[in-house]
Amino acid sequence: MTGGTDGHAEDHGRVYQSRGDQHITEHHHHHRSEGAEHGGPDSVRRPAVGRCPVALRDRSEVMERLRESVGVECGGQVYVLFGMGGSGKTAVACALFEEVTGDQGRVGLWVNAADRASLRAGMLAVAADRGAADGELLAARNGLRPAADLVWRYLDRSAEPWLLVLDNIDEPEILRHGNWLRTSPRGTVLVTTRRAAARWWPGAELQHIGVLPREDAALVLRDLAPHSGTPEQAARVADRLGRLPLALTLAGGFLSHQVIDPWTMDAYGDQLDGDEGVRLIDRGADALSEADPRQLVGLTWQLTLDAFEARGLPEAVALLRLLARFAAEPLPLTLLNHGEIGDVLPRARTETALRALLDQSLAELVDAAGTRCVQSHGILLDSVSAATAADLVPALDTTALRLLDAAVPVTPDAGPHDPRLRLLVPHALAVLRHIGEPSAADALAVATRLAVALHRTGDYLSAWETARTAADLGRRHLGADHRTVLAARSRAGRALFRLGRYAEAEVQLHAVRDIQERLFGADDPDTTDSGYGLQLVLANLGRREESVVLLRDTVAGRRSALGAEHPLTLRARASLLEMLPAADVVTEEGGALLALPSECERFLGPDHTVTLGARHNHAWALYLLGRFEEADSEIRQVAGTYVRRFGPEYPVVLAARQLLSRTRAALGHVDEAIALMTDVVERRKRGLGPEHPFTAASRQLLDAYRSGRWRP
Repeated sequence: MTGGTDGHAEDHGRVYQSRGDQHITEHHHHHRSEGAEHGGPDSVRRPAVGRCPVALRDRSEVMERLRESVGVECGGQVYVLFGMGGSGKTAVACALFEEVTGDQGRVGLWVNAADRASLRAGMLAVAADRGAADGELLAARNGLRPAADLVWRYLDRSAEPWLLVLDNIDEPEILRHGNWLRTSPRGTVLVTTRRAAARWWPGAELQHIGVLPREDAALVLRDLAPHSGTPEQAARVADRLGRLPLALTLAGGFLSHQVIDPWTMDAYGDQLDGDEGVRLIDRGADALSEADPRQLVGLTWQLTLDAFEARGLPEAVALLRLLARFAAEPLPLTLLNHGEIGDVLPRARTETALRALLDQSLAELVDAAGTRCVQSHGILLDSVSAATAADLVPALDTTALRLLDAAVPVTPDAGPHDPRLRLLVPHALAVLRHIGEPSAADALAVATRLAVALHRTGDYLSAWETARTAADLGRRHLGADHRTVLAARSRAGRALFRLGRYAEAEVQLHAVRDIQERLFGADDPDTTDSGYGLQLVLANLGRREESVVLLRDTVAGRRSALGAEHPLTLRARASLLEMLPAADVVTEEGGALLALPSECERFLGPDHTVTLGARHNHAWALYLLGRFEEADSEIRQVAGTYVRRFGPEYPVVLAARQLLSRTRAALGHVDEAIALMTDVVERRKRGLGPEHPFTAASRQLLDAYRSGRWRP
């Protein structure tokens, strides 16, 4: 559906240019029009929106439901079409109006109800159409008799069945004064509104009108500007416009009216990503005759924001401005439940503010990854952001950053895949895009910490994409050699390794570590962090000697900078248990390395992930030393703890079970080893893909068991 209400015909054929939800001032005539076809006032016998849609895209389900409501013998019902401004509620009402007045011969009555005066005038015109006498109308206009009673008396007496459309009732409070909204067995009432709360519409059937499906949204652009690009190009532009009917219509109108230097879909889409994107969309309204704010995406929601201020709800405006600093994606509601929000609006008023946005269809509640979230349309957020006064921006940006900072784990621990963390990614990146230079480093640090958290849940792809994009955004403000930019790039390199992209990871981590060593020194924690990641890559590329040299440097650097008892120092030492040859494990640190699990337990506790990792690697060292019984007992305990804590799919669980298969095979239990490895291979294929190096190594070990070629 094209989502608006005006028609636009060109020589190449009939197309429909929607114009969103209209607010058009009517001139009602409260006398019999001598030439009126039906003997009633002209103004209520046709939609007060220009031309109705020629092509209605999508909306088939809601249209079918509405057709049933106005069928033969149907009446006494109220239907409410609700949705955000520009979603095309009026277009649906207009399409139904045209159908029932044409095909079914039902009387159609259309009232603009955007304000009290328009509602009253329109409804009295309805009474006149249904036969009210001039004296009765005059008495009602002068307050000498109840106007609503007069109107509904004549609607109830109507000889013909009717459809009454009350368009743009965005202030349903006006219906209560006089009891304007009623039902009648002689007809059906259809309301369009932005107010979604059911309390405003007792007894009515509510139908939500949202954005269009991707294919239909692209068709709107193609209807209006068929020569501007391919269907796929139109679909990409439609995605960028959030598939909002009003925005699509304005964009198509703009493209269709370029004569001297026509634009392509791709050129238009590129321009939307700039700071002037909303203004570009609204340029599509230049050819429209009425200067109506509802025809402009930059102004259509301002009517509601102004109403918030007038009704004493400034916190609703403040909350929407804050939401505009985030992305147009589901935002966990818990993010708004922090004291940090107090710099923008009182925390105690956040609930009221959110309810106001939901009621006005400026936001909706959605469930994402099992989490209750709030979401607003992207064009709405862009419009609000563009209209936000410059002096308000610093506080909004700072508050958005503090809310994210509170939501991202400060010291991310290893754990099973948590899809809720992924919900924060677009918002962290959006804040980083919006935020000014003074806070850019803090915003980048939060985004990088989020990437670390994602990495430690095993969501390596999200971790890489987050860190890579954050580093690119941060570099614009901070420069390529800034500490936080380098840390983000290092984290991206670590994720590349886990994705099995070893060559890319080596290049990136080498480059970052060289810069960090030059700028901050070899023992700096950021330098040693990159070194730790690089040694993992080198080991998996078969360059063990290089890896061990770098790992020993990392241990020394961390011990110097962080201390011997720091978890990162202990983690690096635990890696020596895995990387060193058997002979060196025995002599390393004067023979103290083999006692590392006990040392970790003393400093960190028995359940700390570093302690478990040390025990895991200790079991590997015992295996290399041929102490199979001890290795088998230890790795069995570790694997069981891992499974209970992280679940069966977590990467370190699979690594532990792979080692357990080795110890079982070494002890002669080959069938058990094959069963273990079969499970590991299948889970790695699902989690990492069949071509990942970890999957390939597991498959080779399984093949060796099955063929009898395996030796400890």
